[in-house]
Amino acid sequence: MTDERSPIDPDLLRERALDALTTARDRTALLTTCVDEPDLLAQHSPLMSPLVWDLAHIGNQEELWLLRTVAGREAMRPEIDGIYDAFEHPRAERPSLPLLPPDEARRYAAEVRGRALDVLENTPFEGRRLTQAGFAFGMIAQHEQQHDETMLITHQLRKGPQALTAPDPEPVPPYTGPSEVLVPEGPFTMGTSTEPWALDNERPAHERPVPAFHIDAVPVTNAAYQAFIEDGGYGDERWWTPQGWAHIRTHGLKAPLYWHRDGGQWLRRRFGVTEVVPPDEPVLHVCWYEADAYARWAGRRLPTETEWEKAARHDPESGRSRRYPWGDADPAPEHANLGQRHLRPAPAGSYPAGASPLGVRQLIGDVWEWTASDFLPYPGFTAYPYKEYSEVFFGPEYKVLRGGSFAVDPVVCRGTFRNWDYPIRRQIFSGFRTARDA
Repeated sequence: MTDERSPIDPDLLRERALDALTTARDRTALLTTCVDEPDLLAQHSPLMSPLVWDLAHIGNQEELWLLRTVAGREAMRPEIDGIYDAFEHPRAERPSLPLLPPDEARRYAAEVRGRALDVLENTPFEGRRLTQAGFAFGMIAQHEQQHDETMLITHQLRKGPQALTAPDPEPVPPYTGPSEVLVPEGPFTMGTSTEPWALDNERPAHERPVPAFHIDAVPVTNAAYQAFIEDGGYGDERWWTPQGWAHIRTHGLKAPLYWHRDGGQWLRRRFGVTEVVPPDEPVLHVCWYEADAYARWAGRRLPTETEWEKAARHDPESGRSRRYPWGDADPAPEHANLGQRHLRPAPAGSYPAGASPLGVRQLIGDVWEWTASDFLPYPGFTAYPYKEYSEVFFGPEYKVLRGGSFAVDPVVCRGTFRNWDYPIRRQIFSGFRTARDA
């Protein structure tokens, strides 16, 4: 197996941690200052928390881990721990809790951050597992960015005028490359034991045998998905699992979330703006059942999680697994659509510089990609630093998504990163690509 990286200079890691924490906080501020107080306090969907809950929860988790656990300091606000414990109160209940008002939540998070930066400056990055290579600081930056993505989902669910803006991705010519890529048979190294800030479910690195398979060179587009709709895909039980068929019949699903037909064309609502569904963009806001049904209709299937990661990371020339499809370098704007630089996916075929060694594009960024796999631990998995991050979710109830989306920051997106959700979820920034046996 090959999962090798040279040691990283502690000063560079400290600088990286500071940059990651600052980037996350700047994004949190944007997402919580672009709307007024009633919007911060409102629950825009029972699937989501009020934005003001996320704001204080971010500060509370930072206090728990960086101030109390890493630095051993006394609790600042112990009376609010239960309010902002994500496992103690389901999202639907959170509006009824005695939440900190927006201004108080901001002051609390800012005070925690000021103290946390002092801890960052004075904490050795060796000799203790939690702080080795700055892990605790990277974990908190990733946690905040994950909640920033959650808050962006809330903004999309929110009714009302546009509150967020961002430039569109660069236009590209229509993709005319191969529709699929052959990934040859053979083992590869899945997961990681060396990525400093990788979370527990990404570990450890281990060898997986993989039969040859074909995978789509680009994600499934809106135009391709419309063909499934127009062919009666939502009304044909042949394409659906029994659970999927029951779900779409019960809830009357006939198209991706936020789509509606107006005369002869499909429109969608995107962050307060209604627009024609762009045919060349990867399809967005589909659940696992919809992705699976499309794949069956197309005579294909969803890739397994193992297949997806091999397509993304395996370099057949060297035999090693890369950090990203393009290599080991951190993501740059030419590689992928990440970090909320845009509020939509880029057209299919974008970012050729981010392609894998075999030529698969847009595996990182744009849309989370559903896989066929349940969320399960790797061989040798150990929960760390707490079992509630991953371990309590393992099982057939959750399906794995890979690759990130335009809403995901680079600090929380890599070739080994694993996301998971219920197969009914559509409010997330989810799409997919298909595969077939060789």
